[in-house]
Amino acid sequence: MPSIVSLNPCADAILHEVAAPGQLLSISHYSHDPRSSSMMPGDAPGYPSNGGTAEEVIALGPDVVVADIFMPPATRSALENAGIRVELLGIAGTLEESHAQIRQLAAVTGEAQRGEQLVARIDTAWNSAAFSGSPVNTLLWQAGGIVPGEQSLASAMLEHTGFASHAASRGLGQGAYLPLEEVLSDPPSLVLAAGNERMLSHPVLRQLDNVRYDTFDSALLYCGGPSIPRALARLAEIRDSSL
Repeated sequence: MPSIVSLNPCADAILHEVAAPGQLLSISHYSHDPRSSSMMPGDAPGYPSNGGTAEEVIALGPDVVVADIFMPPATRSALENAGIRVELLGIAGTLEESHAQIRQLAAVTGEAQRGEQLVARIDTAWNSAAFSGSPVNTLLWQAGGIVPGEQSLASAMLEHTGFASHAASRGLGQGAYLPLEEVLSDPPSLVLAAGNERMLSHPVLRQLDNVRYDTFDSALLYCGGPSIPRALARLAEIRDSSL
């Protein structure tokens, strides 16, 4: 059973589900911050955190390090030179890619069955959240005033649960900036604010005629994996209250 250190907050959440007890030595410091964690509240404090430096990781003596694809080459080289295997995790843009990540990490841990159990749980939630009625024209507005692209997991979850992307109808792609003025001049039926900054919570948004305003926990959008069922449940709740 290989010991593992995770430097990736998305991997943290998956490994918490699939790794055997004692196998995950440390998780990324991001997961100890509720604002950036994809883990359930209360899960992250059960693991020591790390800042991602080669020195502290080597000191922990893991067999495997899981990091993202943007890992600095110098850090990767230092870990590999120390005899540590490095496993890289990309960004899941679809349900299928999220499942592939789970299976990738389950293979790393040697706990394939745990991985399949998590995949099955996500599939059950996905099937339960499906909606075939008229979609609600919705702006999912994220921190910094940006919107998700059509080829993102966030957009896939929106469409699957009964929402039509207002951003896509305006021709906006992944990470495009949408200012408040444009939202006011061409408002959607529903504004879902996934961030706490002033523009996303401006009082004028609640004063628009025939526009509903609601909030969405941005932490549910950072990763796939175990956060998918929670995101789907929240979207279904919002959808049902919008009908």
